[in-house]
Amino acid sequence: MWSTRWRATELSGPGIAVIGTGFGARVHVEAFRAAGFVVRALVGRDRDRTARRAERLGVRALTSVDDALALPDVDAVSIATPPHTHHRLVLDAVAAGKHVVCEKPFALDAAEAREMASAAARAGVTGFVGHEFRWATERALVARAIAEGRVGEPRLATLVSYVPLLADPAAPAPDWWFDNARGGGWLGASGSHAVDQVRVWLGEVEAVQGRLSMTSARDGRVAAADSFTALLDTASGAHAVVQQTAGAWGPATDVARVAGTDGTLWIDAGRVWHADATGAPRCLDVPPDLALPPAPPASTDPRHRFTHLELGPYTRLAEAFAARIGGGEPSSPVEPATFADGVACMEVLDRLRQP
Repeated sequence: MWSTRWRATELSGPGIAVIGTGFGARVHVEAFRAAGFVVRALVGRDRDRTARRAERLGVRALTSVDDALALPDVDAVSIATPPHTHHRLVLDAVAAGKHVVCEKPFALDAAEAREMASAAARAGVTGFVGHEFRWATERALVARAIAEGRVGEPRLATLVSYVPLLADPAAPAPDWWFDNARGGGWLGASGSHAVDQVRVWLGEVEAVQGRLSMTSARDGRVAAADSFTALLDTASGAHAVVQQTAGAWGPATDVARVAGTDGTLWIDAGRVWHADATGAPRCLDVPPDLALPPAPPASTDPRHRFTHLELGPYTRLAEAFAARIGGGEPSSPVEPATFADGVACMEVLDRLRQP
């Protein structure tokens, strides 16, 4: 089983409680274990479901966040619950003196995000946001190549994604996914990652234009958007075009390109390519420090359709978190997303949501 390959021996290490029985049970538990944490509890609202999943994972099942925060051997919590719950959970966790990894989108809006970041700073605890794809090998390699000057001055980035995840209105999905009041919609679910990607590659976003839309055959008047288009200008002078939909029938299509004064970088089938005036396009080698742990095999279980893509990057995030709460700087070559990054991302999402 994939979980056996990723489970770390629980002899010592910081204790963590995982809040959320979906993505939390599927990825957080295994990633934090692999990074040396001792998972002390899995917390969920549904008693029976939480008990089943906790038993399968070999952890204590709890239905009370307060009970988890009161455990003496819990140093940190990870929050993998719907976005509208993040604000209260983060405030409660940092008030209890716990370090926190909070899933994206970080909050419902930038005002909540700023309050969460301020509370963590006052409490003197570490706060990370779950932007694990900073460690995805191809994204990290593009970021390094840009920093090394391979494109010269970045001028234009294009990030386009068409996926069929929500194309069928009858396809099962958590009810909050299409509820704006609870932080639903593809902008928060995937656009938060894309905005973070632009910030990592090109720097802070200064100007924002865009619109949200519905591509699938849903009633857009009552459901959160499954598509968005964003035009982002950065302080560095680069211009980024980000367009995504989860409502497109057909095979998934992804485009990621960055062009600059001296060259172009792009991702093709998980490999990073570079072209400039010196000759034909070249595939960039992956340096050892950007390699991920061996991935579990792809699963036919629809609940695990993305686990093989998520678990490696999340393990690197958890390793960086362990280093930070242990009193040192993360040894990872990738800079983790902090609560300050969560605030910056939410400020961009707020502007895109404006009518």
